[in-house]
Amino acid sequence: MRKVYYIYNPQTETYDRVNLTWRQRLVNFLRRLFIDLGFVGAGLIALLIIFGSPSEKELRKENSRLKAQYDLLDARLDEALGVLQDIQQRDDNLYRVIFQADRIPEAIRSAGYSGTSRYEQLMDMANAELVINTTNKLDVLTKQLYIQSNSFDDVLALCKSHDEMLKCVPAIQPISNKDLKKTASGYGTRIDPIYGTTRFHSGMDFSANPGTDIYATGDGTVVKMGWQTGYGRTIVIDHGFGYQTLYAHLKDFRTKLGKRVVRGEVIGGVGSTGKSTGPHLHYEVHVKGQVVNPMNYYFMDLSAEDYDRMIQIAENNGKMMD
Repeated sequence: MRKVYYIYNPQTETYDRVNLTWRQRLVNFLRRLFIDLGFVGAGLIALLIIFGSPSEKELRKENSRLKAQYDLLDARLDEALGVLQDIQQRDDNLYRVIFQADRIPEAIRSAGYSGTSRYEQLMDMANAELVINTTNKLDVLTKQLYIQSNSFDDVLALCKSHDEMLKCVPAIQPISNKDLKKTASGYGTRIDPIYGTTRFHSGMDFSANPGTDIYATGDGTVVKMGWQTGYGRTIVIDHGFGYQTLYAHLKDFRTKLGKRVVRGEVIGGVGSTGKSTGPHLHYEVHVKGQVVNPMNYYFMDLSAEDYDRMIQIAENNGKMMD
């Protein structure tokens, strides 16, 4: 049914019927159509904003699932890094100690990729911080596992050469001293017997009659043999595996330069050459270029009780013989 329009006529104070042309009717129709479409569009937009489209809902669900998976992966990486840290500590404090090997420097073990542009391509991702953090942990774990694998290869090689190493490590006293009475002076700060001043004594002194046999304390090669200032006639044996021993103030040599000697083999006789106040042997142990206390390298000779007794004797009121 066609709508009828009226317009108020103030002159007659009545409503006159309006007859619209087909153009006016078309314009009115289009106006109402556009207004209705506008309301419908606005309503749809509001619904999309509030509830989202089906595809957006699915994307949100997918993002939520991915975030949960990354969170789980991140937690498992933390657990794996914790286990690896325990293995690293055991490697440094047990395996490498047993075989007298250097620890792997912490700077190498803990080296990561922070401060690099390695993860720039991940910056535009959703949850970029979580993704980058997880990826970095995975890279660190991979790198540290590689370092630890190489470390175990080294330990395995040391294990295979363990028997040979045990033969070479200095492990007996350099002269026969079962009753420990020949122990004259120990390692550490002592009073110089000639100058009366305190200085560091880098070995142990054993007093004995001139010519008393001196023994190689481990398998090795004689690398030095001759006169050395202060030490007099001196022999140095390289045992390999970072160990060297020095024998000073000798009366004579009973070996040859370059000779391969075995533990317990006689290499010289006790004397008083060089800076010395009487017949004795000055004995030193060096590990990887550092002088150490020889007291810790008589484990094939001394019981626990003998070790304690030697410590007391070696103090000797802070005196030494060279």
